[in-house]
Amino acid sequence: MRNFKVTMAYDGTAYHGFQRQSNAASVQQTVEEALCTLLKEENVTINGCSRTDKGVHAREFVFNFHSESTITEKGVVFGLNALLPGDIGISKCEIVPDSFHARFDCKGKEYEYLVHNSRIKNPFYAHTAHMHYVTLDENKMNAAAQAFVGEHDFKAFCSTACDKKSTIRVVNEFSVKREGDMVSFKVSANGFLYNMVRIMVGTLIFISDGRIAADSLPSIIDSKDRTKAGKTAPAQGLYLNKVFY
Repeated sequence: MRNFKVTMAYDGTAYHGFQRQSNAASVQQTVEEALCTLLKEENVTINGCSRTDKGVHAREFVFNFHSESTITEKGVVFGLNALLPGDIGISKCEIVPDSFHARFDCKGKEYEYLVHNSRIKNPFYAHTAHMHYVTLDENKMNAAAQAFVGEHDFKAFCSTACDKKSTIRVVNEFSVKREGDMVSFKVSANGFLYNMVRIMVGTLIFISDGRIAADSLPSIIDSKDRTKAGKTAPAQGLYLNKVFY
């Protein structure tokens, strides 16, 4: 029995998130079915590094699985790519110690959120970026976002459906940059809560739009009150960018 560590990317538009669903298509189910075909095994379960939501994308997503197959690492990469739909791609595979677990051994993640900031609709961004018509002030948002950096209780920035016992996380870096009409929000942390990045982005957009004071983030964090923060930004702009081990 060998333990395979696999890196993939996917466009999450057609899926109800990574995790297997009983009544909807998921990335996990799609990959597991392809692996069963490739390895000629009846049941293959993959352990994902994260649970992305419906419509969320991943540029770097890591999973692992155990198999008695004699297939090579290259065989996994090319074999899966031949079987998977065009919106999922495998980039790397390696044999790792049996104890490795893609989720539990993860030390941190980096997410990027993209906003197409224009009054002109671009159909190519319909499922890959959030469109915001009002001009955003990236410098104002970047300055405000530095309040997120460090160890804080992010209860005000997670969904009320969050089931984590602790809402304390360490944000290592948060940057907001513009390139033409695209505004990028990039954040890395030791872990994230349910909808945390999307609520942070939504709050920063509210700050740019003048709906929340630019210096209010520390008090919103201290309040631990979800109603004090901004709205949850739509899923299609979010990307799992990197996974750290």
